[in-house]
Amino acid sequence: MEEIIFTSAKSMARAIRDKEASSVEVVEAHLRRIDEVNPKLNAVVQLAGDRALGEARAADDSLSRGESKGPLHGVPMTVKDSHDTEGIVSTAGTTGRTSFVPDRDATTVARMRAAGAIVLGKTNTPELTLSFETDNLIYGRTNNPYDVSRTPGGSSGGAAAIISAGGSPLDLGTDTGGSIRVPAGFCGIAGLKPTSGRVPRTGHIIHHLLGATESLTTVGPLARFVEDLALVLPIIAGPDWTDPAIVPMPLDDPASVDQSGVRVASFADNGTISPTAEVAAAVEAAANALRDAGATVAEDLPPAIAMRDELRMLTADGGAGIQRLLDAAGTTRPHPRIERMATTAEAMEVGDYTAMLESVDAFRSEMLSFMENYDALLCPVRPFPALPHGESMSREMSPSGSYTSAFNTTGWPGAVVRAGTSPEGMPIGVQLITRPWTEAVALALAQVVETALGGWRKPPI
Repeated sequence: MEEIIFTSAKSMARAIRDKEASSVEVVEAHLRRIDEVNPKLNAVVQLAGDRALGEARAADDSLSRGESKGPLHGVPMTVKDSHDTEGIVSTAGTTGRTSFVPDRDATTVARMRAAGAIVLGKTNTPELTLSFETDNLIYGRTNNPYDVSRTPGGSSGGAAAIISAGGSPLDLGTDTGGSIRVPAGFCGIAGLKPTSGRVPRTGHIIHHLLGATESLTTVGPLARFVEDLALVLPIIAGPDWTDPAIVPMPLDDPASVDQSGVRVASFADNGTISPTAEVAAAVEAAANALRDAGATVAEDLPPAIAMRDELRMLTADGGAGIQRLLDAAGTTRPHPRIERMATTAEAMEVGDYTAMLESVDAFRSEMLSFMENYDALLCPVRPFPALPHGESMSREMSPSGSYTSAFNTTGWPGAVVRAGTSPEGMPIGVQLITRPWTEAVALALAQVVETALGGWRKPPI
């Protein structure tokens, strides 16, 4: 039974449905794995084991009567702590919410549970999700399962770490500047940032009431296998009649994508920080896999991509928006990193701010024009693998964020999958960015890379 924890969520659901395994057995196996690895990772910060086992027993009972809640019936999952979870402490990593217990689930959590998923607990996140290092004043630091001296990335670092280690098959991440894609790449798993406007953010700490910056943040799944990203997206997508930015766009099936007709622009260096040789090799290996599958791949770089600091929008108000989030949470003692963001950011004059918003739109227009000739972009998630704790937030590393944040600014979808390994044994992920509303293309291409290059590999922890 222990081996089932390293299979896909889709396989777990099938095993439960076919009564090859019970939901109780699958949940118990994951709880044992969390107990084994979490002391080394500090990835799961709230455990709801008794509740999960009760729901698993109920799932088995209903299945015995021929009743199923949906495609995830009886399958366990974890939830990033920035999402509200009914009855489970939900801190978003900020001290003002240390004891906050929501009375309802975030929209996406509710949809996963309605589809049959069982929440095991919450996974660690930096305060307010605003960091690529998963560390906060409540729970401390999360470690990478391939090397605990290194970061799992952020802000969905706890999610990526426990999924990679086999303690959970699924989690709901969020991405404002790379917070799904960076942890997926650093921990060797798969992740999907959907198109802006695809998935509601209701019940998430970075929500839909943020004015000009709201479109940067999306909610998406993390898993070990690409097939599970494709399984989850239709469950969580679509309007909830609360988040006003969500569009009722249809979702295509990745299995229906004709890879032989896909045009891919590939680049390893976006002009900010050059990649390591191994990262460049991973991009080339992924490009070759796509070529072998019939895609047309050309080396090409969008000329606009390295022109700007996309996330300057978050602090252009001098940190006032971040301070409002802290105030709403009741936080008077933020993490020093967040305190600096809230108190030392230089506010722009109104005219300069509106000019910046115009430049953002110009950037989006230039990028969209580039994509007239392509269906997808293949590039690194970061120009380096997971770094030792603390290094990814240093000043000299900050331009590396443009590899992901550019696509928060455009709002385009992107899937991450493992495509290589560093000399130190760390995973190297690549991202496949596609046109708006074409998650199916991103997932289909990611599946090609996963199949050709092996995807997730069990970490040594």
